[in-house]
Amino acid sequence: MPGTTQLEADLTCPVLATADVISGKWTILVIRDLAEGRSRFCELERSLAGISPRTLSLRLRALEEQGIVLRSTFQEVPPRVEYALTEKGRALAPLIEDMRRYGREWLAACEDEASVAAEPAAVGAP
Repeated sequence: MPGTTQLEADLTCPVLATADVISGKWTILVIRDLAEGRSRFCELERSLAGISPRTLSLRLRALEEQGIVLRSTFQEVPPRVEYALTEKGRALAPLIEDMRRYGREWLAACEDEASVAAEPAAVGAP
């Protein structure tokens, strides 16, 4: 584009903008889990084995700021907080499902081909 820098062009590209939203470590997995329905912090933490509470908190806060996640606080004792996807967040679910389908079809196939290619060497070995 004449008169624009590469950075400006990148910021207006819808593919790059979407990738920027979901590319953070754990972010897409948080969205995947919330696509199943409302969840509490501890449930997400359990589901995402290996994520630190700080990282989960930061991801949820960033997704909330982007309008992808809604945080609901219930005035109970002890206080209860639930997270859910907004309409904007639910719109990402088909993208995640397409990624799942692609991974099963193409990436699992690559692993199968690699193991098949390795088998003849293993069979012929003394």
